[in-house]
Amino acid sequence: MLYGAMKVGIGGPLKLAFRPWVEGLENVPAEGPAILASNHLSFSDSFFLPAVLDRKVTFIAKAEYFTTPGVKGRMTAAFFKGVGQLPVDRSGTRGAGEAAIKSGIEVLERGELFGIYPEGTRSPDGRLYRGKPGGLARVTLATGAPVIPVAMIDTEKIQPPGKVVPKLMRPGIRIGKPLDFSRYQGMEHDRFVLRAVTDEVMYEIMKLSGQEYVDIYATAAKRQIAEAAKAEKQAQKEAEKAHREPAKEQEAGAERERSGS
Repeated sequence: MLYGAMKVGIGGPLKLAFRPWVEGLENVPAEGPAILASNHLSFSDSFFLPAVLDRKVTFIAKAEYFTTPGVKGRMTAAFFKGVGQLPVDRSGTRGAGEAAIKSGIEVLERGELFGIYPEGTRSPDGRLYRGKPGGLARVTLATGAPVIPVAMIDTEKIQPPGKVVPKLMRPGIRIGKPLDFSRYQGMEHDRFVLRAVTDEVMYEIMKLSGQEYVDIYATAAKRQIAEAAKAEKQAQKEAEKAHREPAKEQEAGAERERSGS
């Protein structure tokens, strides 16, 4: 009931204000379990996709959204529960993965839709990154649920990092045909099978989104970007220091000349 109220209260105004366009809506089954595997460009992805669907879709969210103390924390927790988010503790990599898999299986066993971002985190630059071969593949092989590839388009342009007021523009959502991985049933512990399933899904997302594909994990790309920014900042500091030192030496020389005279 809370999800329905949130969908009307948030989804309705969201569609009215941004008017997202959708292709392939008929590929989402009217009933029964299915996995929506999407690229991840923006925080808003988890709101735009459910807004255009008639059925409830459940995503996972970091546990901090549900455990922050105070009034604001309680309001945040209520909001995320209302929009169908499930808390997952990401303090430990393996524990987080297992929790996400367990949550996904439970959602699908209830005959519902489960949403997941195979990249594991938002893209730092709008490109599509390598999918992580754990959660998505293991959930589909454990449940037999079909995987529906989804491409979110231009959502990162609505509210770029550092921008408070969102830009009113039309994002897009392309939904592909369901992928059946029943041929791999019972092989959820084979790492080569997990990799093959994940890569096939990412390939379909790439075709739908038109994004440039980068064969590294988004988390690694974020580290590289952060390290490059840090190195650039350090180089700038050193350049400024090198520029100041000759000026200081020149000033000191002039002072010595004045003293000598």
